Amino acid sequence: MGAALSPDDIAPPDPDRIAGAYRSDRHLLVDGEAPDVWSSLSRFWRTGDGWVRTHGNYPHHASALRAGLGLPLDASSGDVSTRLAAMSAGEAREDITGAGGLCVVVHREDPQRDAMLREHPLVQTRRLADSPVRPLPSDSTTAPLAGVRVLDLTRVIAGPVATRMLAFAGADVLRLDPPHLPEPEWQHFDTGHGKRSALLDVALEASRLHRLLAEADVVVLGYRPTAMRRLGLSPELLAERHPHLVIAQLSAWPGADSPRGFDSLVQAESGISWLESADGSAPGALPAQVLDHSAGYLLAAAIVDALHGRARSGGGWYVRTSLRRVAAELLGMPRGEHPVVPAPRAVLTQEFDVAGRVVTTVAPAVRWPGSPEWFAPPRPWGGDPAEW
Repeated sequence: MGAALSPDDIAPPDPDRIAGAYRSDRHLLVDGEAPDVWSSLSRFWRTGDGWVRTHGNYPHHASALRAGLGLPLDASSGDVSTRLAAMSAGEAREDITGAGGLCVVVHREDPQRDAMLREHPLVQTRRLADSPVRPLPSDSTTAPLAGVRVLDLTRVIAGPVATRMLAFAGADVLRLDPPHLPEPEWQHFDTGHGKRSALLDVALEASRLHRLLAEADVVVLGYRPTAMRRLGLSPELLAERHPHLVIAQLSAWPGADSPRGFDSLVQAESGISWLESADGSAPGALPAQVLDHSAGYLLAAAIVDALHGRARSGGGWYVRTSLRRVAAELLGMPRGEHPVVPAPRAVLTQEFDVAGRVVTTVAPAVRWPGSPEWFAPPRPWGGDPAEW
């Protein structure tokens, strides 16, 4: 990633490592037990004319889902099921998203739309600003990103996977989370390796955020593009104020107005869920959060390329991908007639002590000559100061 490596020095990717990493949430143990990673409101539901998929892992999303359906905040999943069965899929989507919840209609595959999406790069890269050349601080092959500062403004899986990989390569990653929106513990344990974790309300402490950005090399944005614009943190405004930055952005759907979304919702909306149906009558899901993990690794690689571009010719750079664009790529690949149940693979795991919790996680997906064998452990969520 930093100093040049000969192709002869690099071992081919290990399928077992990659498969294990893509299912890292399935292999995670906390104090010897697998955490419950899905809310009862994150699932497929039958409606009067089809199916919808909802996501309610975060309490505020679960509350919005119930409110959108006109149900009390303590309504059970059975109440939700009864209500949705009496609605059309389109009506359910409109009512739930209108209240701030997350819901998509489960669609069939649209090959023409996917082909149009594949006309655009899998990861978009462009120069946004002019600034002096900044050589990479390290020429080490062991920790090629040592000295590179990455400000992580992402949540859930895709963005944190990208920054986890940058931290594994030696980058100084500082993740910021809003104090009022705790991250589920298991999610932090699954993707928080090697990063410092701090709490900062960027809406109220903009000047503090910009001081951090002034000293950063990379900022990774995982919140909705419209929310970033509202906070004055659109890529264009960031590049104008901090022309040295590599700005990386992830969203659920392409475009500057991508609504909220998660891997499971994009699978459902794109047609993947019907392709993964076990019986053709009810939708299914991929055996891993493939869109999240693929987007994370792609974005990490694009960030490294942009850092090399800045080292060669200067400038501020912008890289972006979306879960839906990754889905279109997946849908364009060869596939069999029926879903394949993956054979069990050997999984390399590591064990950490994180603030008194025993956390077992998978090994890194990729390595290179001299790289560490394991991730550095996650730190307690929100336990670090918001400073470099």
